[in-house]
Amino acid sequence: TFYDRFIASSPEVRSKFAHTDFAKQNKMLLRSLKLAAAATAGDPEGLREITERAKSHDRRNLNIKSHLYDLWRVALIDTARRFDKQWDTSTEAAWNTILGHVIHRMTKFY
Repeated sequence: TFYDRFIASSPEVRSKFAHTDFAKQNKMLLRSLKLAAAATAGDPEGLREITERAKSHDRRNLNIKSHLYDLWRVALIDTARRFDKQWDTSTEAAWNTILGHVIHRMTKFY
């Protein structure tokens, strides 16, 4: 699963999820991916929610450092690639564009 890959990517990531309810976290991930797509398309509600998420992950709150977002992106893309039988370079480029937009927004508020 995505979280297995993500948590295995770094001891720092592992420690951030030490006391996580993964049933809840998986729902939040799905919501985040939908918001990412909406925000990338310029949807005001998606942008607003991504900005709120960025603030909750900043140094004063969850303290998610910018280098961890690349690990998140790699784990997401690796997971999606494994499950999408039609995956190709254009699919990967689209994922990188959307996730890159979100990472930029998240790190901007750190």
